Amino acid sequence: MSHCHPVEIKVLGPFRLDLTVWALRRRPHNAIDRWDESTYRRVVGGDDGGAFGMSVKQGSEASQLSVGLAGGGVDEAARRVARGAANRLLGLDLDLSDFGSMAARDPLLGPLASRMRGLRPPRFLTAFEALVNGIACQQLSLTVGIHLLNRLAADRGRPLADDPRAARSFPGPEELATAQPDELRRHGFSYAKASTIVEVARSVAGGTLDLESLDQLDDSAAMERLTDLRGIGRWTAEYVLLRGLGRLHVFPGDDVGAHNKLRRLFGIDTALDHDRVQQLVAPWHPYAGFVYFHLLLDSLASTGVVERMEPAG
Repeated sequence: MSHCHPVEIKVLGPFRLDLTVWALRRRPHNAIDRWDESTYRRVVGGDDGGAFGMSVKQGSEASQLSVGLAGGGVDEAARRVARGAANRLLGLDLDLSDFGSMAARDPLLGPLASRMRGLRPPRFLTAFEALVNGIACQQLSLTVGIHLLNRLAADRGRPLADDPRAARSFPGPEELATAQPDELRRHGFSYAKASTIVEVARSVAGGTLDLESLDQLDDSAAMERLTDLRGIGRWTAEYVLLRGLGRLHVFPGDDVGAHNKLRRLFGIDTALDHDRVQQLVAPWHPYAGFVYFHLLLDSLASTGVVERMEPAG
């Protein structure tokens, strides 16, 4: 397998690679976004239709990241793609100092933010990937949803040219547009979910749907565009706004797991609904969605999946 000189990225501190990767991974069995206690790994599709392996390590200086590339045909174009991918996946180019100031004044949020100091809000590489993730996890546990996504990537993702048995990239619209719903059903997707994924993939690949252009719309218009798609409801649309478009003020208000985390944080015994969630998170605007990631990480830390350590940098 060919390698090239790593891409060095300077990050505005504080930054913790481990916490940020876990916010992206969500579960230990995620085979697309991988973590081995020191290195984040992912297969990324290149502009030439191929794929390359990307690895990210945090140096002895917490603000220094080294992005390694491996695979056939790794060149300067791949280096540019890798730099952009790392910035997007790991939220490297964000200045969150205002969030830190806000959290320090909040008696509930302050201790949580302190425990997770160095976390950055991750984003999926594309709005399409965020949408497929949302569809897979609709009305299922996150554990089951990630199993479905792993199978989808293993079947339809791009392999490394010189190591086809290795992990694969997340499949893009072109890879999924040629699938039939019954093929996805064999991976565990319901017929409705399989049909929606294939339909969206074909629309994007055919040029009749541009999910990346949602970035140019306000929240209301983007939500309307998404929920106009068959099989896409409010939860999935808000999930895409946060995890696909990076809108850190959006807190998915129908997220059952988030409901449970908010109830514990606020000491609430009664059930929550979307409106009540938005009332609770309103004081955290414009970083309510970033708090969503903090709650996720705190839940993972409470089960021992994420290790609580002294903040880096």
